[in-house]
This record gives sequence, C-alpha cells and structure tokens, in this order.
Amino acid sequence: MDPAARLEPCCFTVVGETARRGGPSPRATDGRSSTGATTRRGGGLQKVHCCRYPPGVFGSHLSIAGGLHHALLDAHRLEMETAQVFTKNQQQWRCKPLESQTIEQWRLHARRLKFRRTVSHDSYLINLASPDDTLWRKSIDLFIEELRRCVALGIPYLVTHPGAHLGSGEPAGLRRVAKALDIVHCRVAADGVVTCLEITAGQGTSLGHRLEHLAEIIGLVRDPARLGVCLDTAHLFAAGYDFRGRRYAGLMRQVRRTVGLSRVKVLHLNDSKKPLGSRVDRHDHIGRGLIGLEGFRPWVRDPRWDRVPKILETPKEKAPDGRDWDAVNLETLRGLM
Repeated sequence: MDPAARLEPCCFTVVGETARRGGPSPRATDGRSSTGATTRRGGGLQKVHCCRYPPGVFGSHLSIAGGLHHALLDAHRLEMETAQVFTKNQQQWRCKPLESQTIEQWRLHARRLKFRRTVSHDSYLINLASPDDTLWRKSIDLFIEELRRCVALGIPYLVTHPGAHLGSGEPAGLRRVAKALDIVHCRVAADGVVTCLEITAGQGTSLGHRLEHLAEIIGLVRDPARLGVCLDTAHLFAAGYDFRGRRYAGLMRQVRRTVGLSRVKVLHLNDSKKPLGSRVDRHDHIGRGLIGLEGFRPWVRDPRWDRVPKILETPKEKAPDGRDWDAVNLETLRGLM
C-alpha cells in the first residue's frame, strides 16, 4: 500500500467516472456546482472544491538552511501542501547522523501542517549504475543512508536518478542499478518509504530517459513493490516525449503500458529551456519555457494526480514583482486547474 495513502477526504469530486472522491457529486443544471465552482457538463470530469484553492498536493524543492523543518515552514508560508528536500548536503559523501531534535522538529511540523506526502531527493553524487566497483559500493552506502534518513523522518518518497552507465552500455547499466537496489533492500527494511525512479533528460550516458528503462529496472529487482516512478515534465520533454495538447493522452498510454500509472508517486512540474528531444536538462519557470503554459494544464487537471505530490524545481530567484518565483509558479499552476 502507498505509505502516504491515509489522507483526510478531499473536498473534490470527479463526476462521470467509476471512482468518485469525497462523496456524491452535487447536481446543478446550469453548469455550476453547489459550491460555485464551474464544472463541465455531459458526464465529463468535474472538479468541485470548497477550499480557497482547488485540491492538489503542490510543493517545491526547498532549502533546509537553518534546519530541515524550515523547508516545511517555507512551504506553508508559500501556501503549499508539501515540500521536497535534500536531507543532507547533497554535494558531500559524508554526513552527520540526524539528531533526535532534528527528527522531532520535522515530524512535529509535518504533522501540524498535515504534510503527509513529503519528498526527499537523494544526492546527485550517487551513481547506482557505475561500472566502477569502488564508486558503485560508495553509492550504495550513501543511498542506504538516504533511505534510512527518510525512514527516520517519516518521508514516504525518495526520488533518485537511475544513474549513468559511463560507457558500459545501457543493458549493463540497468542491470547494475537493479543489483544495487536489491542490496539496498536487503540492508534496509521498507518502513513506509518508496524509492521513486525519476525519468531523466538523457544527458551523456545517463539512464532513465526512456520509460522502458524504468520498467526494466522495476522488472529486474526482487522486490518491485518498493519502487515507484517520478515523472519530470522538463526531463520528459528533453528526452523527446511531447505531451502538449492532445499528445498528453498518448504519453499516458505509454506510461500505462510501461511502468503503470499507479506506480507514479511523484510529479516534478518544470518548464524547459531546451527544445523537445534535446537531451539537455535545463529547467525554466512554468509557462516561460519551450513547453509553454498549455503544456501543464492536463497535468494539473488530471484527477489521477490529485493526491500525487507535484513538486516545482524551477530556478530559485525573485520575480520582477519582488515575489518568490515559487509563489508565482504555484499561482500559475493553480490558475490552470
């Protein structure tokens, strides 16, 4: 079972599908819901909400400067429902053990703010596909530490890039990743944490730029139930997946056929500075890159992602009006719902 599945009912209803969340849908004849939210008639998807914002689990990758729990406080200040963090300095192999006070503060604020679907991203130093035995074992050890930190903090999702084969070839690299994950799973109990393999842009010898890569890793490991998937819009676009307009449905069919829609546990919503199929990973603000504003509408309107964390990884800077770009990007996404 998804470790973050036990959530309070959302005030949101999908009409015209088999599954309906939040109880029976309100009936109206003028295309308006009883809460005043515009709906689509004719048996289509209808979103009905009673909160200030439509339901959704939006967040951003936030700094842990001043303490891990400060990321949660920043997310709350920005009116988000979750946050993604590095639980350690991601540029260093060595890390100090988490102090009990750090764990207590994180858990306290996550519980108080009702942030149940928090996300951690592992260190970019980790390469579970490395053909070099020394680096491979070092990567396994650090990944185990990343996983243990998530367990201690109660973070249900740990996002990782599959790694780079560095010339050994894709088949060998994928087998190497699966073997590494089997070792990790033998040494660390699941304890409510799902490892989410992230789709990549495919720079250099990076693996994971095809959905089939992720599916193969999942198929090779001994305990596939411990693995999920993270879809990043900028990475998908750079890898050659065009999901703009009606093409979104085609991408969803590919996801269903390869890894399965239910295995998608995290979304990274980022625009791209580089063109379709460029294999270059450069994130941009929502609607200001080459994906464009309309490319994000189906992601935020698709009811299958309502309770999936949707994380911004856009540049950290101030917008022209002086606001945090995170706030601007979040407002843009919510405006598409």
